[in-house]
Amino acid sequence: MLTLLLVWQGLAVNINSTILPGPLLVGEVFWKACITGQLTYHLGVTLLRLIVSFSISMLLGCAIGIVLGRNEKLDAFFDNWLMIFLNVPALVIIILCYVWFGLVESAAILAVVVNKVPSVIVTIREGARALDQDLMEMTRSYRLSKRRVLTEVIWPQLHPYVMGATRSGLALIWKIILVVELLGRSNGMGYQLHLFFQMFDVASILAYTIAFVGVIQLIELLILKPLDHHAMRWRR
Repeated sequence: MLTLLLVWQGLAVNINSTILPGPLLVGEVFWKACITGQLTYHLGVTLLRLIVSFSISMLLGCAIGIVLGRNEKLDAFFDNWLMIFLNVPALVIIILCYVWFGLVESAAILAVVVNKVPSVIVTIREGARALDQDLMEMTRSYRLSKRRVLTEVIWPQLHPYVMGATRSGLALIWKIILVVELLGRSNGMGYQLHLFFQMFDVASILAYTIAFVGVIQLIELLILKPLDHHAMRWRR
């Protein structure tokens, strides 16, 4: 991080232009936006949308992915549909959701979910296909309940795939949310970045970007990594 700041400051001094403000100026803009409450408000709105859309995407994606991974006929039937949705541009889905359902919050959430669910399904489906068949036969021999099979046999094997989908999901969803907010919402980080772009306010663009990236890093350090370590504590 120190190297990054030094390189950034050196480039800003050499270029000496408003298109690349130095870290001190960006820090000043960041602090002022925090004091006025503008940054925290729009950041909170975007995070709320991220939490809702991410939760729905992961729940639907994991459930459908497990079903497809364990059922060859369903997997064969829906495989082409998955490929179609994976390759439809995110921008197209966002525009269609706004056109069909209006510039409302539910359309914004739906656009994010539709964009993310297929990639979660593909990841979890591969994990479900890779389940140890000997362990699954053992559960049937011992007549374990479905709850115990899910929590003690299936989930530990799917955990790496779920964490992979979670990390890639956070990285993808917040980028999609910014486009959703830019096109059809009147608040949020994407809306603010669009305003700053129109005013060529690069310092504010960088300040808001750093704020959101910092929050995502905190989620990784304070939530995802501890959960990952706790879930993998059985490994030696």
